[in-house]
Formats: sequence, structure tokens, C-alpha cells
Amino acid sequence: MHKLVILITVPPDDDLLDLHWPEFLRVAEGMPGLVRESTGRVNFKLYGNVDCRMIHELHFISLQALEAAMQSDAGMNAGKILQRITGGQFTLLFADHHEDDLRNLRPDPEDPE
Repeated sequence: MHKLVILITVPPDDDLLDLHWPEFLRVAEGMPGLVRESTGRVNFKLYGNVDCRMIHELHFISLQALEAAMQSDAGMNAGKILQRITGGQFTLLFADHHEDDLRNLRPDPEDPE
């Protein structure tokens, strides 16, 4: 699985972002091949140089599906909306995505191994 990670830094007009975020989501959710998405508002920066206000992730089954989605009408329109509502204050990253179940990460206390 691959994802598009959007790091939104503090835009000049926070109200504009909040007002038009649903518009961005509506268009971005029309990207072909999208299988999952998530949004997180950053509450506190513990360390680092990035002044990030929001993180949004769009998940696709493959890198090829992600690239095709970015070139689609929905992908291009979502990009234009994102540019407009953030004043260009964002970073786009492509990343591979792996998940594991906690059962695989923590040993079972009942297991005699």
C-alpha cells in the first residue's frame, strides 16, 4: 500500500482552511483508487523544524494507483483547492505504508513459549 501524506503548515488564514477543508475532502475523496484516508490536527510539536498544523493521508493499493490518482481530474482539482486554501503552505510526500496488528507486536502472556 502507498499513501500521499499532506503536511499542512500554519497558513496565513486559518479560518479559510477550516471553512474550505470540507470542499477539499469532497473532491479528494473522488480520486480513483482511494481506499482509505485520515486527517489529524497537530496538537503539540514535541521536536523538529516543521510547523505543521494538520496531517492528511490518502491511501492507495499501489504507487501506480497513487500516481494515476494524482493525475486524474479529481487529483488535479483537489491540488488546486489545497493550494488556494493553504496559500501554498503544505508539503506532499509519497510513502509506502505498512501496518501490523498489536497481536504480532506483543507476545501473548498466556503463550508458554
